[in-house]
Amino acid sequence: MHELIQEDRSLFLFLNNLGSSPFDQLWIMISATWIWVPLYVIFLYLLFKNFQLRNLIFILIFIALGVTFSDQLAGVFKTGVSRLRPCHDPTLTGLMRDVKCGGQFGFYSSHAANTFFIATFMSLLLYKKFRFLPYILFIWAIVVSYSRIYLGVHFPLDIVMGSLMGFFAGGFFASLALKVIRKQNNSTPTPTTSTS
Repeated sequence: MHELIQEDRSLFLFLNNLGSSPFDQLWIMISATWIWVPLYVIFLYLLFKNFQLRNLIFILIFIALGVTFSDQLAGVFKTGVSRLRPCHDPTLTGLMRDVKCGGQFGFYSSHAANTFFIATFMSLLLYKKFRFLPYILFIWAIVVSYSRIYLGVHFPLDIVMGSLMGFFAGGFFASLALKVIRKQNNSTPTPTTSTS
């Protein structure tokens, strides 16, 4: 475990120091939530176009439950594991680029968990209609996750763990959503035509 943590720190320093001051604001924006609101609107539009309104409501409920679960579980891990963020680690002072900082503890990354949750959830619901969508979504999730290393707020292991948690949570809640949708569609009575 000690060797794994040392490798994690070394990889963090390598990736973090690839950054350059002229690009700092760009990566701060990529890491922000508000910048992706238009993307979320596109997600909502795609869901609206491909699912009935009743099913869309169930989908939005499962998204809300999944993101809440993913985010709250990350908080439990951060408190329980109590691993300092790189920007709070005194042994890394002077060795890293400290662009932005957050709370004291960072294992695991809720940014990575939430973006991978959304990428997985949306991919499973829409890949039959949009075969290219999963590639775009997971590239987006990787870029947002890397931004946390760039800014100095997460180690690579924080990102890997968050990504895995988001991936599995996305798969679980998407499966539940699809099961509910199928049940709703099967229970919808088909209109009968009367013969005179």
